[in-house]
Amino acid sequence: MAEPPLPLADRMQCIDASGIRKVFDLAAKLPDPINLSIGQPDFDVPEACKRQAIDAILAGRNKYTVTQGDAAVREAVAQGLRQEFGAFDGPVLVTSGVSGALLLAFLATLNPGDEVLVPDPYFVMYKHLIRLLGARPVFVDTYPDFRLRADRLEAAVTERTRMLILNSPANPTGVVAAAEELQAAVDVARRHGLLVISDEIYTAFSYDGPAASVWPLYDRVLLLRGFSKTYAMTGWRLGYCVGPEPIVSAMTTLQQYTFVCAPAPFQAAVGVAMETDVTDHIATFRRRRDLIYEGLKERFAVEQPGGAFYIFPQAPGGSGTAFVRKAVEAGVLVIPGNVFSERDTHFRIAYAADVATIERGLEVLNRLAAQEG
Repeated sequence: MAEPPLPLADRMQCIDASGIRKVFDLAAKLPDPINLSIGQPDFDVPEACKRQAIDAILAGRNKYTVTQGDAAVREAVAQGLRQEFGAFDGPVLVTSGVSGALLLAFLATLNPGDEVLVPDPYFVMYKHLIRLLGARPVFVDTYPDFRLRADRLEAAVTERTRMLILNSPANPTGVVAAAEELQAAVDVARRHGLLVISDEIYTAFSYDGPAASVWPLYDRVLLLRGFSKTYAMTGWRLGYCVGPEPIVSAMTTLQQYTFVCAPAPFQAAVGVAMETDVTDHIATFRRRRDLIYEGLKERFAVEQPGGAFYIFPQAPGGSGTAFVRKAVEAGVLVIPGNVFSERDTHFRIAYAADVATIERGLEVLNRLAAQEG
C-alpha cells in the first residue's frame, strides 16, 4: 500500500523557489562567475559595530529582549527620526529585518480577498507574502521609466483595495521617487483611506540628493527601515517599523508568536551603527552607479538609477529569461526581470561589486547584446 503524501498546505501553491535563489544555485556550479546578482553590500560591518556586538555577547546579553526591542534601540531610532523629520513621538517596533516587518504588517492588516496596489516592478517578497495570506496583489505598471503615476494608481483602486506599497529607492530598478510623485500617490491613498507601507531600506543609498519620504505626508503610513544595507548587516536581521499605534501594537503582538524578538546581541550595536559615517561607502556606490550606467547605455535601453545598488536594463531580443540564460552560460550572474515583474522584458544587475568585476561583467553583457544585433 502506497504511503499517503506528506501534508503541504494549499498556500504553498502560491509561491515557488525564488528566481534569485535559482541563480545562486547556478553560481555554485561555475568556477569563477562574474557575480552581479547579490543584493547586499560588498563592504563589511563597521569595526565598532562588530566590537559592540562581541562585547554584548561576552557580557551575557544573549537572552530575549522585550518583544518590541531594547528600549535604548527604540530611543536611538526615535531620536534619529526626530532629527530627520523634526518631530516623532510614535511607537517603534524593532523587527527581524525589514522582511520580518513586512510579514508582520501584512499579517496585521490584510484579510483574504483584500487588494494591495503594488507598483510593477516590485521587490519579489511583496507578491508572495500577499498571496500567502489570501489577499490579492494588484500590479500597477510603471514602465517604461519606472516612475509612479497617480492616474494609474487611481485606475487600479476598487472597493476591495486596502493598501498601497511604496519602495524608494527601489529594488530592482534603483529609481528614487520624487517628492511630487510621492505626494500624488499619497493623495490617491488619502482619497480612498488606504494604508501606505513605505519600504525605505535603501534610503541611505540615494546618489543625487536625499531620498524623499512619505512619512510626513500622511497619517496612515507604516514606515519600514533597517540596518542591513546601510551597515552591511544583512545577516544580523535588524529592522524597525513605525506608524499608527494600533497597527504597530498588533504587529508587536504577532511578533510575540513568530520572531519573539530581533537578535539581542546585535540590537546592542544599533546605537553605534547609527553614529557611524558611511559617506565614503555611499560615494563608492555612486561611482559604481555611474560606471555601470555609462557602460550599458550605448547598447541597452536603460534608465539611470538614482539609488539602491541595482539597475534594470531592457533585455536585447525581448526576453529577460532568454538573455539571462545566455549571460549565465557566459559566466555573468544576473537576475531575470520576471522575478520582480509581471513582464519578462528586463533583467536586474546588482552593482554591489568591485570595479574590476563590474567592468568584466559589462564586457560580457555588451558582447552578448552585440550578438543580438
